Amino acid sequence: MKSLYKITGVFALLLTMLAGNVMAQKINGVFDRDMQYMRYNDQRGVNVFETTKEDTVGFDGMKVRVGADFALQMQGLGHSNSGAVALAEIHPGVNLPTANLNIDAQLADGVRVHLQTYLSSRHHNDAWVMGGYLQIDNLNFLNLNSQLADNLMDVLTIKIGQMELNYGDQHFRRTNNAYALGNAFMGNTIMDAFATEMAMEVMAQKNGFLAVGGLSNGKLNQGVTSTGNWSVYGKIGVDKQINDDLRARLTGSVYHNSNLANSNLYAGDRAGSRFYSVMDVPGHSPTSSFRNGRVNPDFTGNITAFMINPFVKFKGLEFFGTYEVSNGASKGEMAADNSETRQWNQLNAELIYRFGKNEQFYVGGKYNTAWGTNSAQSGNYIDPTIPDGQDNVVGTWDVAQASVRQNRLEVAAGWYMTRNVMMKAGYVMQTYEGYDVYNASVTGAPEGAVGGSVDAIYEDGKFNGFMIEAAISF
Repeated sequence: MKSLYKITGVFALLLTMLAGNVMAQKINGVFDRDMQYMRYNDQRGVNVFETTKEDTVGFDGMKVRVGADFALQMQGLGHSNSGAVALAEIHPGVNLPTANLNIDAQLADGVRVHLQTYLSSRHHNDAWVMGGYLQIDNLNFLNLNSQLADNLMDVLTIKIGQMELNYGDQHFRRTNNAYALGNAFMGNTIMDAFATEMAMEVMAQKNGFLAVGGLSNGKLNQGVTSTGNWSVYGKIGVDKQINDDLRARLTGSVYHNSNLANSNLYAGDRAGSRFYSVMDVPGHSPTSSFRNGRVNPDFTGNITAFMINPFVKFKGLEFFGTYEVSNGASKGEMAADNSETRQWNQLNAELIYRFGKNEQFYVGGKYNTAWGTNSAQSGNYIDPTIPDGQDNVVGTWDVAQASVRQNRLEVAAGWYMTRNVMMKAGYVMQTYEGYDVYNASVTGAPEGAVGGSVDAIYEDGKFNGFMIEAAISF
């Protein structure tokens, strides 16, 4: 009942703000939701990366834009493994509907604030703020009357807030909880580099060339009691519309932190993956294992990651690629004075053909593979018949660092019924390699004992099947 009251209150607030916004804009004689220097969440945002420096929307006073994202999937996936660890039963069905609330406000000429709230997600039952930031594209509000300041802001954009870090280009094409219009496929990448941290970014753009420099405090959850170093990240690249038919973009990015506080670049998404309950054990809920189909390299201590992204679009045919190399260590490995870092790598290639008068239809395929070295694992076998607090340890197990790989193939087709409403359908298959080393920790258990590596579930693992998704964004 409390959750119902909270949801009702959120929607009441949404309707009140929307009504006020509509009335204010009708008084001005026009219903116009466009804002300066903005990347829209509808079809106009497809293949848009950073916001541009083109001022296509004039400033005529403060404006508030209320929007939302909604997504719903029907899932028909099956899974299997070697049988050493039983998998949960899963059946075709409808997943939990997800929803985002987006509020943008044009505060001054060239000054905009953005706030995103997850109203419904896999990971949380309650509404919660994903993040927000202030974006500054000119300094007219300061009345500096400075030609130098004007010249600088002709190429610079400044962002400050608890926000999605601009590391790589892959995060512009991913599903963000209920926002799915920008993702031609169902899943995000296996190594899903997405983090919201308290950060400041400065971006320069001129004649198709771009450079980004950022500094964040390396924390997902903010607080003054946890310690850690600041993260530095950046991007450099070029994005050229060569002619009416051909566009080419190439960027390289880096993210580095030598002593993380409580964040992890590959565990920063708290909303959850699209593949519900695959490769789960019985009894797991969708919220307790919400990253199904993803890899977390466990770089919680330190990390240095590089990503290269090529993008080419010729008429309706487009290619987008990702090559990523990530090195790091867990907090435990750092505490053990392990000076050597482990490495994970990723390749992702998407080929999409868009057609129709407004490219409202598309078909595409994606191949994604991630491989690397897991940290060493160890633990105890427990006799469940002995109460906690007594000596119920009946053995130990350990697995050295292991080289493993995950591979995914997706094909999909989609239709933008309007620029705000789309449907897509697809097939996905993901396989797991090298996880047989963890089976020894399970089969070697004393009779009746429980324990062992959670990675044993992936031995000869596979999930595959169809998915259908409907998405609305405005």
